Amino acid sequence: MSLFDEIIDRRGTDSYKWDTTAPGVTPMWVADMDFRTAPSIIEALQRRVDHGIFGYTAVPDSYYRAIKRWFERRHQWTMDTGNIIYTPGVVPALSAIIKAMTNPGDKVICQIPAYNCFFSSIRNNGCILTPNRLAGSEDDGFTIDYENLEALAADPDTRLLLLCNPHNPSGRVWTADELRRVADICLRHDLFVISDEIHCELTYPDHDYTPFATVAPHGLRWAACFSPSKAFNIAGLQIANTLACDETTRTLIDRAVNDNEVCDVNPFGVIATIEAYENGERWLDELRGYLWGNYMYLKDAFNALPQYPVADLQSTYLVWVNIAASGISSDRLEEILREKAAVRVASGGIYGSDSHLRINIACPRKILADALHRIIPVLKSVSVVE
Repeated sequence: MSLFDEIIDRRGTDSYKWDTTAPGVTPMWVADMDFRTAPSIIEALQRRVDHGIFGYTAVPDSYYRAIKRWFERRHQWTMDTGNIIYTPGVVPALSAIIKAMTNPGDKVICQIPAYNCFFSSIRNNGCILTPNRLAGSEDDGFTIDYENLEALAADPDTRLLLLCNPHNPSGRVWTADELRRVADICLRHDLFVISDEIHCELTYPDHDYTPFATVAPHGLRWAACFSPSKAFNIAGLQIANTLACDETTRTLIDRAVNDNEVCDVNPFGVIATIEAYENGERWLDELRGYLWGNYMYLKDAFNALPQYPVADLQSTYLVWVNIAASGISSDRLEEILREKAAVRVASGGIYGSDSHLRINIACPRKILADALHRIIPVLKSVSVVE
């Protein structure tokens, strides 16, 4: 039995995932996991709790050393830690960077479908979203529409590309060649690139994450955002990091971070980050194996419904399912699954696709199996394509 098979009751803990979902309904929507984090992280946090004083925290040098060693060892990315800025999360960082690098009315490109907070970060800074829709499909694989990207980048009002690497919600891991092609387009048109790399640790067989920084050509301005929050299930500890391409860019971003008052972090986030990057590797690799097993279990279940193609999951624990065969909007089908299958998934509408659902499979396999046992018959009953 895997340690990830343990079923932990999260109701009554003020869990956003569980306690905002109706009793009796299985939540498989928001992106957090139903697994305890690595034991070494829990132990490190317990030692800090035992101290009993929780004042303002200073981020120590050991924090930056842990980040540097982790990314060098696992991803062959040697970063200048002097250009790292910490924030309470990746989303606040994205918003601060957009503020630093654009003016109201500027256009911002992102690949659609996209993580829904991209839309609000762009809008709240007074910028205009210009969608670069992914090409391809679940059957032949999603890819970037480079011709459209080039055309959008050539618009003189376009200032920035907000990239998701790996991509949420499609689950794609962009290859080094794909990222180089994106970087070359952005360099030619003088676009700033923000690369959201929060899912970088959650990749699966034959798909390796490439840090955007390692392929960015000289002269391209960029910032990369990352956090241990998704991979180690510590999002509630609210900590993330941004690496800027140079000191000038770091200074601009740091000013916006302070203007937005997202410059402080809590001691538990600092401790958990150090512990994750220093001692969490074995646990993480076991987690990735378990999540891959969950994905294969879901794929097998959906073999009974070939009219609902499932995207190739190369990263994340969020499965992208095409529900066009239902003839129903994603918002309505999400409601039907809650009502008839007692499962809450995420409507693709909030990510920019009305023909998809996003299913979070980061749970013990028994919970996944029970949920799929209810989901499959409902999807079959509403299908207009047999």
